[in-house]
Amino acid sequence: MKKISRFTLGIVLFTILIDMIGFGIVIPVLPLYAEGERFRATSLQLGWLLGMFSLVQLVMAPLVGKLSDQVGRKPVLFLSMICTTIGFIIMGAATQLWMLFLARVIAGASGGNIATVQACVADITPPDQRSKSMGLVGAAFGLGFVLGPALGGVLSACIAPYAPFYFAAVLAFCNALFIAVFFPETLSVERRAQSYEKAPLAEVFVGNQSILISTILVAYLASIAGFAMMTTLFALFNAKRLGYGVSQTGYLLTYVGVLGILIQGGLLRYLLQRLVEKQLAAMGSLILASGLFLLPFCDNFVSLLGVLVPIALGNGLVTPTLNGLASRCSSPQIQGRVIGLMQASGSLGRFLGPLIAMALVGWDTPSQYGRTPIWVGASLSLVAFCLAVTFPQKKTPPSAAALA
Repeated sequence: MKKISRFTLGIVLFTILIDMIGFGIVIPVLPLYAEGERFRATSLQLGWLLGMFSLVQLVMAPLVGKLSDQVGRKPVLFLSMICTTIGFIIMGAATQLWMLFLARVIAGASGGNIATVQACVADITPPDQRSKSMGLVGAAFGLGFVLGPALGGVLSACIAPYAPFYFAAVLAFCNALFIAVFFPETLSVERRAQSYEKAPLAEVFVGNQSILISTILVAYLASIAGFAMMTTLFALFNAKRLGYGVSQTGYLLTYVGVLGILIQGGLLRYLLQRLVEKQLAAMGSLILASGLFLLPFCDNFVSLLGVLVPIALGNGLVTPTLNGLASRCSSPQIQGRVIGLMQASGSLGRFLGPLIAMALVGWDTPSQYGRTPIWVGASLSLVAFCLAVTFPQKKTPPSAAALA
């Protein structure tokens, strides 16, 4: 059983990797692409465009998580990858701004697949190993961000501004084929039947852990919103403050991805043997807030590299530990819904973050571009820190399997 679980986990992580490469390709390209001569998006339009994906995902993620609880993980993942493929094709073929919005809506509707793959991890992982497995999920995310932004920058600079979107469509379609052929179903028929019996979403908030789940959701929302404000402005910050193009921004995001792999694939595993998740979530939120506060002071490449370290470290600690906490305090029958709610909370943060960032960016002079929204993002991370220190949790010794 242990070998089967490891094989299945490897397939799940590979699926996440391919998905996140496609997602990461868009990050350094879309803000400058939409603001360019073809579309001429205003700050308000750009904020909505960048947040639209997450707004639709906010609505769809709990529904997708619930659906995966009832019909299984594999068919939901396959369908979501097909929709993602369609969204990227429309984005690459777009000639008007509304077509970019349509593409983001379609991609957001299928974006609940992250909640489903996280539920797959919860299906095959014992409770005392959840945060470690979520750390591996984070490492797969990080590797996707290593390859994705670099590919996006190179394809945009060397071929055409729209080339990254077509490449991401090919990746998503290949991922759909991979899921159809190799991906095993991780949810048993018995548990699907139990999920039909407990389908209402309100079941998540019944019991002694309802307050903890609610607090985790709010902390996750604040942390993600603060981080999203930075990522929304990162390409524009680099262009307007430092004169960097899309390729340089892609390389910097690749650097952040490498740090994320080291943190979530190695450091987090080490720290979880010595600290409880509550402490790591609080520590990560505080470190992230510190990095965001320092970012507007960067005026050269070296200082930017230095400040990205605490930003990557803080985000790398807080995200998997909050997901692990949410998973551990929920029963197996509602795993998909709880993780779907976590995804929805993160989606709300990724929607509000761009809107707030683009609304506040006008407060800054050109030489201070991005300072106010990034500092507001740091304040939101401090809110997450204050909530994390209230989590009631006792140390759970790692099992022998967890340390293997």
